[in-house]
Amino acid sequence: MRLWHGIRRRDRQDRRGGRAAADVPRVARHVSRHAGQGLRCGTVPGAAHGRGRRITVRPRSRHRRQDRRRRTVCRSRQEGSPQAVSRITIDRADDPVLAIAALRRGAPVIALLGNPNVGKSSLFNRVTGLGVATAHYPGTTVSMNLGETLADGRRAIILDLPGTYSLSDNAAESAITRRALVDIRPDAVVVVVDATNLARNLYLALQTVDLGLPVVIALNLMDEAERAGLDIDAVALGHRLGTAVVPVVASLGDGVDALIGEALSAADERRAPTNVRYETPFEELLLPVVAAAGAVPERPGGLGARALALLLFEGAPDLLGVSAGLAPVAGAAARARAASEAEFGEPPHVTLARERHGTAGSIAEAVTRPRDGGPRRGPRDLWAFTTSPLTGIPLVAVVMALVFGFLFVVGDALASGFAHLWSAFASPAIGSVIQAIAGTGTVAAILTWGFDAGVEASLSIGLPYILTFYVLLAVLEDSGYLNSLAFLTDRVMHRLGLHGRALLPLVAAAGCSVPAILSVRDLPSRRERLIASTLIALVPCSARTAVILGAVGHYIGWRPALGVFAVVFVIGIATGVGMNRLSPGHTGGLVMEMFGFRRPRLRGILKKAWVQFREFLFVATPIVIAGSLVVGTLYETGWLWRLAEPLSPIIVGWLGLPAIAGLTLVLGTLRKELALQLLIAMAVVALGSGAQDLTSFMTPTNLFVYALVNTLAVPCVSTITVLVRQHGWWRASAIVGFTVTVALLAGGLFARVLPLLGWA
Repeated sequence: MRLWHGIRRRDRQDRRGGRAAADVPRVARHVSRHAGQGLRCGTVPGAAHGRGRRITVRPRSRHRRQDRRRRTVCRSRQEGSPQAVSRITIDRADDPVLAIAALRRGAPVIALLGNPNVGKSSLFNRVTGLGVATAHYPGTTVSMNLGETLADGRRAIILDLPGTYSLSDNAAESAITRRALVDIRPDAVVVVVDATNLARNLYLALQTVDLGLPVVIALNLMDEAERAGLDIDAVALGHRLGTAVVPVVASLGDGVDALIGEALSAADERRAPTNVRYETPFEELLLPVVAAAGAVPERPGGLGARALALLLFEGAPDLLGVSAGLAPVAGAAARARAASEAEFGEPPHVTLARERHGTAGSIAEAVTRPRDGGPRRGPRDLWAFTTSPLTGIPLVAVVMALVFGFLFVVGDALASGFAHLWSAFASPAIGSVIQAIAGTGTVAAILTWGFDAGVEASLSIGLPYILTFYVLLAVLEDSGYLNSLAFLTDRVMHRLGLHGRALLPLVAAAGCSVPAILSVRDLPSRRERLIASTLIALVPCSARTAVILGAVGHYIGWRPALGVFAVVFVIGIATGVGMNRLSPGHTGGLVMEMFGFRRPRLRGILKKAWVQFREFLFVATPIVIAGSLVVGTLYETGWLWRLAEPLSPIIVGWLGLPAIAGLTLVLGTLRKELALQLLIAMAVVALGSGAQDLTSFMTPTNLFVYALVNTLAVPCVSTITVLVRQHGWWRASAIVGFTVTVALLAGGLFARVLPLLGWA
């Protein structure tokens, strides 16, 4: 907590000393201004060597439009090396320079940079003990994360930059990374490279070396390099790059202490790497630009002359904010670019990229040699087995069946066990508390709807299905199988406007829609996320499947039940194809790196599953409780029955259902399987005990239409909550409105067609 109070003390001292408030970093003013307002505290899971505390500062409503962020600060209570001491998560909308200024206070800033899936976030987790998602899947780290560590009694700030293959492309991750390196100007940069694929990884390392920053190379995945039969000379690699090279295995913590120590030394000494030189013709073109840059007294971001020359040659004036003072350098760079294009016959940035790739390849070849005994064939053979259409497609079917079956069988078993435990222990305790506070009247009944039924509804979905799904997803991610899955299904999924990587969320939706929608965040574009979320909203989850089997399968037969699934499947395919054709934009080709298989580690799986599940728990549960209170109020005050009359033209006139069925469809937004239970309960109240048999007042056509509408219409409250969180109110409302429209159209159509086919 010293960090928190330090910011507040500094703010007060600034005011007493008469210093302008504008001189205090905006983040510090924000924290001080909102001290004591809307604070929530809790234990931070995953602290490396001690307990931590979390403080979340939420601005009041008048600040939400401009701030819209949550800052989290935590400090551990014990000393260690290295050890987590604090964390702040920087969203894309925030200013990272100001955020770091609020925390820096003389501590060195060490940035972690690397390609996706080289173990950069694993290293960050190991050093800071914080639960940033770590996965062997491209694009996992999509925002910067900031933490602190204690190493040899020294405090250091660790900045986890987004995974990127280059600093010069147009991807959002690359833009964030290069701006951070120039604007923040970290004291040292740890470039994490994959020892099993050195040539590709060294391209980014060369770009970082060219910036003139103190660089330390973390040669990660050395255990996998050994299994692959590779022997890498770290000393020779460091000599060629002019930097320190530390072999590490981040997942096990091997070499991490030495790496942080080397990074601190580089930061203290401001030890810039020896410049890597490229081919002579290129270097001759660059010389006038370097000379012009050297004559500039104040270069942006404290860049060296060669770094500035290379960036301008590559075409990055927007990055550097070129001003009148840099006009001579920009002119020299323009002339060098024109000469380069004339000599090499290609754009200058392509020439520079070619030089770097060639240099990276030659360095990797010089420092790598095969180990005696050769590589172990297991991982490579497994990769070939899973990506070949002949063997991979049947394997996809088996894996998807196992995922679905595990979610369905294990999830149902856990849900059943949870329901028994809740009814035996939690429900009586909650009832006793409510009775002691509100008595036994209407208010108590409404509170029971919210804090008994509402909490149970949230947890009975979250624990059995969502947490289980996240564990399965973590296993598939950490093993590397998602790459094969995306590769094999990409062509089919493209017809729906999606990449192959969207298959798993669609399959997972058969268990529960909530984690499936939460997982679409990894899709590359808003268009794909919207299409995937809409299709997920139409996929029958386990709760809707229970209604289909209970209302149709039990009373009519399994063939009509399969018919409901078939109708939903056709509607889903038509929706995907239609959205793909009508939505602006297009689905680009799938370009992804195919990683080898890796053994999942239990610690990483559990940590990742908890971090993702925690978001659902803290966001969805309050909304489910609020929705339950609203439904309970309508039910207990009798207003729910009054809704039957305005719904009658749709429920009775269009769908041909009994009026009472419409009320249960509305209540089904709380929990989909609740619709069938309430239908029986309310029918017994209105029609007598004989109504427990639904066929006593509903025809087979009624049952088919009821199950179809319940499956297609409005998702449950939990699903609506995550839709809003992922897409905002407007798009979430559009998805909900679309599902309601499709459900009513399909229900009314089958209500008229089925009797013509001989159904009663």
